[in-house]
Amino acid sequence: MRVYRKDIRNIAIIAHVDHGKTTLVDELLKQSETLDSHVKLQKRAMDSNALEKERGITILAKNTAVSYKGTRVNIMDTPGHADFGGEVERIMKMVDGVVLVVDAYEGTMPQTRFVLKKALEQHLVPIVVVNKIDKTSARPKEVVDEVLELFIELGADDDQLEFPIIYTSAISGTSSLSDDPANQEHTMNPVFDTILEHIPAPVDNSDEPLQFQVSLLDYNDYVGRIGIGRVFRGKIKVGDNVTLSKLDGTTRNFRVTKLFGFFGLQRLEIEKAQAGDLIAISGMEDIFVGETVTPMNAVDPLPILHIDEPTLQMTFLVNNSPFASREGKWVTARKVEERLQAELQTDVSLRVEPTDSPDSWIVSGRGELHLAILIETMRREGYELQVSRPEVIEKEIDGVKSEPFERVQIDTPEEYQGAIIQALSERKGEMLDMASTGNGQMRLIFLVPARGLIGFSTEFLSMTRGYGIMNHTFNQYLPAINAKIGGRHHGALVSIDTGKTTTYAIMSIEERGVVFVNPGTEVYEGMIVGENARDNDLTVNITKAKQMTNVRSATKDQTAVIKTPKILTLEESLEFMTDDEYLEVTPESIRLRKQILNKNEREKAQKRAKKSD
Repeated sequence: MRVYRKDIRNIAIIAHVDHGKTTLVDELLKQSETLDSHVKLQKRAMDSNALEKERGITILAKNTAVSYKGTRVNIMDTPGHADFGGEVERIMKMVDGVVLVVDAYEGTMPQTRFVLKKALEQHLVPIVVVNKIDKTSARPKEVVDEVLELFIELGADDDQLEFPIIYTSAISGTSSLSDDPANQEHTMNPVFDTILEHIPAPVDNSDEPLQFQVSLLDYNDYVGRIGIGRVFRGKIKVGDNVTLSKLDGTTRNFRVTKLFGFFGLQRLEIEKAQAGDLIAISGMEDIFVGETVTPMNAVDPLPILHIDEPTLQMTFLVNNSPFASREGKWVTARKVEERLQAELQTDVSLRVEPTDSPDSWIVSGRGELHLAILIETMRREGYELQVSRPEVIEKEIDGVKSEPFERVQIDTPEEYQGAIIQALSERKGEMLDMASTGNGQMRLIFLVPARGLIGFSTEFLSMTRGYGIMNHTFNQYLPAINAKIGGRHHGALVSIDTGKTTTYAIMSIEERGVVFVNPGTEVYEGMIVGENARDNDLTVNITKAKQMTNVRSATKDQTAVIKTPKILTLEESLEFMTDDEYLEVTPESIRLRKQILNKNEREKAQKRAKKSD
């Protein structure tokens, strides 16, 4: 007869971006018997990374544990964005149930589908939390129907379809089993009670030989690489001599030097753990995701975990622009390579490959956001580098050249749907569904080649005047479309000189397009300073000063007014780039530039390229 550990529950909290998942975890921490009364919890406490706090998204999976009615509830807070889906999939192996958080107005979204599909594939027990019930636009009944439809569509079994529902306002710290906002009470007990009642307790097979599998990685300068995972069987304690079964089939023996448990927001050293516990283990330098720790005399590895393959790649290069080494602390090839290799210690969805040049590397990731976060993190740490335009990774499947396709969900006011349909059709998108969601809003579902979405989000925001919401997630590899898709429709305004931009020069070129720099900005020859209104590149003199003459009013220059320049963000710059351009990234600046800076040399290279075509 199976014995269960009634003193523990292991759950993952999953949701689409911005549906309140991390805020809900904050409230569970606050209202449990976990934190001392003097500990003041910050907003979004689980999002410890500065970028996570700024963007309001969870990038890295994190675990915490709370205590409720004598039961320890291990909670995994997972990323909601598909670019970080590799983390979600592995976490599903560590838990026995999931809490699916859905916005009471927005309902099911692409990432809701993505994370739920991963949970159902692992046959996990689901609980549904309809959050933001206090919104004036909340429509809880319709949202529950949408969730049920999604469960059916994703092939949930009969037990999974009998999911309990809790209605919450995580930001207010209230919950209830009723869908009437008036019945909300200032407590999270309904959530805790439902978890204890419905989520299965882990099997207690502590008397069997040890099996611990690594699902996540962390890194610490003092203890090196740390493997985070679940004890599936047996017991483990500090000082044990164990065997690590590697991914390539080989084995290594090592001694467990440290074990860590999770409680509240802390990672605490522990002496031992047993079946059902979520722990971190250190003592072996090259421990990796998917590997199994067992006793030396009973080597029995668990099946290797699947890790999502990268779908997008770009070249990272040492900064060689005329302004190189001015603003960064780490600028050499050795430092950049060391930093990329360090990222591989914890990010298993990332790939870094050398090229023929010692100053450049091909870096592959799960999407634009995945790579943009890495670039932004590096520049904040003091690195200088250049990157090329993102490209999708093609594969050969059954002898057919294939490319990644994304499922795109768009919520938009009705008047913009025609322009959106036309734009995505031009990018070889296929419309799968179109439905009215009321109040003049439409929901459109498309299947679009991933390369068709590079650079589309800026165009989409302009097209919908900022009222449209677009979400997309990787769907599958399909036969590649033999056509040019997407890309920039306009050329660039390229500086012909090095110096400081002037108001006078900017005024003279404003009518040619959109300017990207303020007066007084230092520029160099070949640097992109704006977008041309036409489809060709145009070299401009943006550093030209007005000639001094005697016939001139003293106040004339002060009255010169220029349009506010469009300063591009990192993501907008990545989208804007074409194949013959680089993005220069330093701790203080983001500059677009031509790969060949000199105008004459650039034109010769273009002619040679046309001849070879």
